[in-house]
Parts: sequence; C-alpha cells; structure tokens
Amino acid sequence: MNAFARMLQARSQAIPVGTWIMSASPLVAEAVGLAGFDWAVLDMEHTPLDMMDLVHLLQAVGNTPMQPVVRVPWNDTVTVKRVLDAGARTLLFPFIQNAEEAARAVAAMRYPPEGVRGMAGMGRASRFGTTPDYFRTANAGLCAVLQLETVEAIGQLEAIAAVPGVDALFVGPGDLSGTMGHVGDLTHPAVMAQMADAARRAHALGMPIGTVGGTPETVARYRAIGYDFVAAASDLGLLMRAAQAAAKALREIDAPVAPAASPAPVQGAY
Repeated sequence: MNAFARMLQARSQAIPVGTWIMSASPLVAEAVGLAGFDWAVLDMEHTPLDMMDLVHLLQAVGNTPMQPVVRVPWNDTVTVKRVLDAGARTLLFPFIQNAEEAARAVAAMRYPPEGVRGMAGMGRASRFGTTPDYFRTANAGLCAVLQLETVEAIGQLEAIAAVPGVDALFVGPGDLSGTMGHVGDLTHPAVMAQMADAARRAHALGMPIGTVGGTPETVARYRAIGYDFVAAASDLGLLMRAAQAAAKALREIDAPVAPAASPAPVQGAY
C-alpha cells in the first residue's frame, strides 16, 4: 500500500504533520526530512524544479523517514507521466475544479486499462526494471491528492471525491482567499467558513482532507475545524523567519537609542 495513504488511514492515532519544500535544494530537503516531519510537498508548481531536480529531491528525501508528495505544475498528462517515471508515488494536483478534471488526473496516474499512463520499463519507478510485474502492480501503490482552491471547487467537493481513485482532498487557503476577494487574509472569517464547510463535507464522505498554514498557530486553527493532515510553512519560510530573528537579535545587542528598523516579516501562506 502507498505509504502516504497508509499514513492517512492511521490519522486517528496521530495527525500527519508536513511542510513544503520550495528551495529546490536536495541538501535542504534531506535535512528537513530528518527534522521530524511526517511528509512534505516537493513543489513543482511555484518553484524552479525541473525533472532532474525532482529526481535529486526524491533521492535525498528517500534517505529520511519523511514521505514525499509531489505537487505537479498542472493537471497535465505528459508531466504526470514523467513525474511518476521519476519515482514519485503520491501526487498533489493543483486547482482541480470539477469531477471531469479529477477523472483526468486519476487517469494520468494509472496504467491501462484503468488509465492512460504510458509504459516505460526502465526508470526509477520500476527500480530500473527490477520490480517484479511492475506494470500490473503499480496502480495499487499510487496516491492521488486533489487540491480545491476556489469556492466553485469546494461546491463540487462531493462530485470530485466520488471519482474512483481519488485518495484525499486538499484545500489551498492562499488561492481560496484570493478568489474570495480576501487576498492574503487566509484566516478571514468567510475563508474559514468555506474551509470548515469543506472539512465537514469531506468527513461525511469518509474522505481525508488536508491544508497548509504559514505558522503552527494558523495550522492549529485549521486542525480545530477538522483538517486531517496539515502542513506548516516551508523550508524557505522557516529559514527566512529564523534568519530575520537572528539578524534582529544581533542588531539589538548594542542597539543605539533609536534602533534600526527590522526587516518586514515574511508574508504569505507558507
């Protein structure tokens, strides 16, 4: 069974805690993988990651207990094929709006007759051809997580979740807040109401649902309204906050009467 899917099934025992990898650095990803997170999104949507970079990240995270979830840049069959061939087994699809798009994402992940994934026997996915009967067994080891990022998508939650092969849902509060007219205000009451509604309806279906927040305090609020797996910040976000705090502390060691202004805090979802 897919390790991430198994983690979601055991969420009643311990909430899977994750983060985002945005630095595109294998060394940083490997270090974060040893910091105690259960899973991390290797993000290809908003980072400069290309395919070889992704291979290096998967190799690095493979040396740690942290489970990789690869966010593909878009719901594109060719990209999905290449990401899976590179060795990814759990994919996060951004901006899924309806059941048709959900079905297209699932089909792109699976070999025929269940899907349309092209077959290649020599690659990381099959351990370079050494996995016995790989083409017949690969579909069962994959996990599809679909991201809902608009009010319209949340309105289609039941239809999206009903598509065979959808394993989990994920609400993106950044884009959701923007499409609702509350740009940057990820915990605006109207945004939180939409997120709470999504969690309630997912639970009614028995479908795991996750999200991401910029700080542990924000994530705690999402957890309180029912989110089953949560990510906090990112490698770059954690780095920048620690760097800013260190720079501020150093300035204050021998601060003049009127200390220099501190840098603006890091903004954004993570």
